[in-house]
Amino acid sequence: MTAMDVVTDPGPGPSGVVRVVNVRLPTVHGDFRAIGYLDRDGGEEQVALVYGDVAGERTLTRLHSECLTGDAFGSLHCDCGDQLSAALRAIAAEGSGVLVYLRGHEGRGIGLLAKLQAMKLQTEGLDTVEANLALGFPVDARDYRVAADILHDLDVDSVRLMSNNPCKREALLRHGIKVAEQVPLLMPPHEENIRYLRTKRERLDHYLPHLNAAGE
Repeated sequence: MTAMDVVTDPGPGPSGVVRVVNVRLPTVHGDFRAIGYLDRDGGEEQVALVYGDVAGERTLTRLHSECLTGDAFGSLHCDCGDQLSAALRAIAAEGSGVLVYLRGHEGRGIGLLAKLQAMKLQTEGLDTVEANLALGFPVDARDYRVAADILHDLDVDSVRLMSNNPCKREALLRHGIKVAEQVPLLMPPHEENIRYLRTKRERLDHYLPHLNAAGE
């Protein structure tokens, strides 16, 4: 089977994902394989970008929550687009690794339109946590079950997780993926996102020690 083959599996993976397609995806960061999955439980179409041989232990891994404004439009409101590029570069430099791109995670799971509403509330003085709550949503509604299912399907036993978010580590552990190491993914802050990042550090317990150097 070549990297360009389309593969349809006869049934779900270990916990409810169906591997639908495996295709070479050349990018500015290197040649990845885009492995597409259907989440049988949630109905979402998901994708993992895989570089090299990822089966086994201590696989360099990023769980990247979908962010249209940051990933596609280059929004300066967040650091998502920068993290996406940095993670793909790191995986290519490592020679192997996987990035699970999690659709349905927009706005920490509240959806695109609600995220835009939350952004508007932030321009009026609320922080990112307060904005979600003011709209009647949880602070963070994301579920990482499907990410663990995909990693199981790829025969990844343990990961070096590129994330500043302790919740991602805890979620993978709950779903049977060992986290050998949590690797910070620290993007330089700027005027447009410094308040947002400080809120993530102070209210969501994200590991962002470099913000100290940006001044308080």
